[in-house]
Amino acid sequence: MDVVVAGGHGKVGMRLLRLLADRGHRARGLIRNPDHAIELQNVGAEAVVCDIEELDDISRCCEGADAVVFAAGAGPGSGPERKRTVDYGGAVKLIDAAKKNEIDRYVMVSAMLVDRPDEWSEAMVPYYEAKRDADEELMRSGLNISVVRPGFLTDDVGSGLVEVGFGLERGAIPRDDVAATLFFTLDAVNTYGQAFDVVSGDDPAEDAVRGL
Repeated sequence: MDVVVAGGHGKVGMRLLRLLADRGHRARGLIRNPDHAIELQNVGAEAVVCDIEELDDISRCCEGADAVVFAAGAGPGSGPERKRTVDYGGAVKLIDAAKKNEIDRYVMVSAMLVDRPDEWSEAMVPYYEAKRDADEELMRSGLNISVVRPGFLTDDVGSGLVEVGFGLERGAIPRDDVAATLFFTLDAVNTYGQAFDVVSGDDPAEDAVRGL
């Protein structure tokens, strides 16, 4: 499989790229800063310099891919404007790029609580609104989509054990295990059209995804 990951230098993106490359897939990560290319190469991935914020059309960055993954985000400390241009705008640009390149498969890294606005804190409203609107655009895209909504992200070493489902109680999950969930989601036909939560749990990531 040839997979393009938007947010290729991010903590989840890098982990997913390593998993893809280790298992013999072509792994391409979109990066804004060319100085980060060596870090992607060190995990076996190809770096594609492609600023999803600045470019109006990122279709050239995805040519030839079988699937795309949106794992980009404005990050903590960014203001509402950047959350809108990256978390929402970048995701929409990747939808357009997928369509132009006839790429059917799109996996979105979203967030738990996106579909539960009554649980949003005031400070997080711009973030959740951007994520919610991106998810809704993707659902309307006509692509074979899956929306993965992790709980609170940690840098703990992954166990490989997760819980996936709908409306789960919010919990934590290592980024390692989010990446594993994304990896198995990519070719899991049973997840097409689904938006599901994932937190640490008791089931191997592959079994959890296949059993959704």
